[in-house]
Amino acid sequence: MFVKICGLSTAPDVAAAVAAGADAIGFVLTPSPRRIEPEQARLLAEQVPAGVLTVAVFTDEAPEVVRQAATAAGVGAVQLHGDHPPAAFAALRDLGLKLVRATSAAAAAGAACGDFGEDLLILDSPVPGSGEAWDWAELGANPPSGSWMLAGGLNPANVAAAVAAARPWGVDVSSGVEVRRGVKDPALIEEFVRRAKAAG
Repeated sequence: MFVKICGLSTAPDVAAAVAAGADAIGFVLTPSPRRIEPEQARLLAEQVPAGVLTVAVFTDEAPEVVRQAATAAGVGAVQLHGDHPPAAFAALRDLGLKLVRATSAAAAAGAACGDFGEDLLILDSPVPGSGEAWDWAELGANPPSGSWMLAGGLNPANVAAAVAAARPWGVDVSSGVEVRRGVKDPALIEEFVRRAKAAG
């Protein structure tokens, strides 16, 4: 089970995620309570071992803006969250980074990872990025093919049930491991990773 912890903004949070066994760490470089600057993301990414994927998260930014910020951040992957066309992914392919497409499960019904040229696919709640729980079983009957992650309303208490219902390749969490908006809890991170991997 691939586990991504998103919205990290401090060195202790990064250390906690790495120690817990997270496979990927997300830095939000788009307007959000969790937003950090590319230069701060670079300092944090430099603390991440080579085996853990570092991801810069964007929403509505144009490809040239994404390119500049991701390069400054020194990450291993770019995540485009929202309604981005295949051309946006094609425009970033030459960066040599993994490309992650994040969209609502409803918008990607019948999807397969790679449909837009992405390397990883994240299927989120009907309101992506909201942290709201939703009916994960909708995906269980017809899950996407390829490397896709489940997101939206996950936390340590429900991740095992969500994995059983939707049968994802991986899971992605942000608000579900926070004590308050934008502030991560190392204990919740550890518990989430442990339960997700056990469920997988």
